[in-house]
Amino acid sequence: MAVNQNEDPRLNEDPRLNENGPSPAQLSPNDQHAQFVLQKVQPALLGLMDGSVSTLAPIFATAGLTHHSLPAFYVGLAASLGAGISMGLAEALSDDGEVSGRGAPLIRGVITGAATTLGGMLHTLPFLLPSLRLALHLAYLVVAVELVAIAYIRFHFMKSPLVQTVVQVIVGGAIVFGIGVWLGKIGAG
Repeated sequence: MAVNQNEDPRLNEDPRLNENGPSPAQLSPNDQHAQFVLQKVQPALLGLMDGSVSTLAPIFATAGLTHHSLPAFYVGLAASLGAGISMGLAEALSDDGEVSGRGAPLIRGVITGAATTLGGMLHTLPFLLPSLRLALHLAYLVVAVELVAIAYIRFHFMKSPLVQTVVQVIVGGAIVFGIGVWLGKIGAG
């Protein structure tokens, strides 16, 4: 709900404020950085984390079930695209950005959706290789790099303690990865 300037006398006190908030040029460098983190980095990190972690189990379970790399690629592609669309819509529809200051919902949705798709596809691409063994080893490496990158982004932009961030991201990723491998082995008999 937009506040009418006549109804809220505080808005009349600061000429920088209007119904759309201050423009970026009117913000201090610290406020500009905080706005960038809130409106761009946070949605991208949310998507990257979701795409990187949520697609692990289906991909590795499929590889274990089929013993072929191409079916795992298609499952990873479907999971990445589906998760990207879902996360993009969820972020775009979560709020209009006016009350929270999180920025334009469409931009946040596109950032989150693209980052989710990217996060899922990075460890999916190795499954285009015909050798399942090589694809798996390369995908393991890519997953490790993804999780370290996510931990670094959280540390750098969100100012989370590095050790805590690494533990949280890697433990979470390892749990999902383990579930995928375990289900693949169970399904393959």
